[in-house]
Amino acid sequence: MSETGPWGYRDGRAPPPVANLSADDAPRPARQADTDDKGQNPTWAVVSTLLLGGMIWLFSGSAIVAGSAIFGLFVHEYGHVLAMNRLGMGPARIYIIPFLGGLAKGQRNPRSEWDGVLVALAGPAFGLLAVLPVVGLWFVTRDPEWLMGAFFIAMINLVNLAPAPPLDGSKALGPVLARVDPMLEKVALIAIGGLVVWWGVATGRYILAVFLGIALLGHLRAGAWRPSDGARLSWGQAGQSLALFIITAMACAAAAMGVLLPLAEGSPTQAVDVALRYIGVER
Repeated sequence: MSETGPWGYRDGRAPPPVANLSADDAPRPARQADTDDKGQNPTWAVVSTLLLGGMIWLFSGSAIVAGSAIFGLFVHEYGHVLAMNRLGMGPARIYIIPFLGGLAKGQRNPRSEWDGVLVALAGPAFGLLAVLPVVGLWFVTRDPEWLMGAFFIAMINLVNLAPAPPLDGSKALGPVLARVDPMLEKVALIAIGGLVVWWGVATGRYILAVFLGIALLGHLRAGAWRPSDGARLSWGQAGQSLALFIITAMACAAAAMGVLLPLAEGSPTQAVDVALRYIGVER
């Protein structure tokens, strides 16, 4: 039997005082770890940028083209960042991947497929703005390498619109195809992804081909190609997404052709030939 009763000790002794805990003294729950992405290590970001720029310099033979491409890449990724932050996915961060390109990463998934489409197209659309100052430098210096730099920027944005995982085009066009039938999305994107990998191998772009091949295999292994908790596209949004995709692609293609016209002496045919040679197609 316990020596204490409901009002104190059974032998009449006074009970010990009860500590009066204030709110400040009360035990606190363990603080939740901060899971927000802090972004790429600054030192590694600089090293990655230098490695990427050096590779472009090596293949293009021009420091101006390499510098323009890096500038265009950052503007492209910042377009994604602006859209992510505006749509509640931020704060978004930019990562530079050595020898490959860049990546914009948000803190959370898009709330809907429509938001995902807008984020995907924001990079190429905003990235085209980088063409303007580079063309302006050509007007000042008349150095044709600035035009090639502007062309490279336009092509960065246009190639990213290819509907092949994990490029922006697959995230913009994929939900539209899935609105018709989920299997249509997978078949179309896998087929186009395979063609892009083949193009990379055939034109000697082996690093890009390996990267896209690994990404394509990753998508094949994935059970779901996008978060399952987001709202699906409506038919109206699917139509708008397709229209925005086509407009953005046409703007990128027009910018690429436009900056080549002075180099082709105003001939659209010669400008097309230059663009085709860039992607490894001879005619």
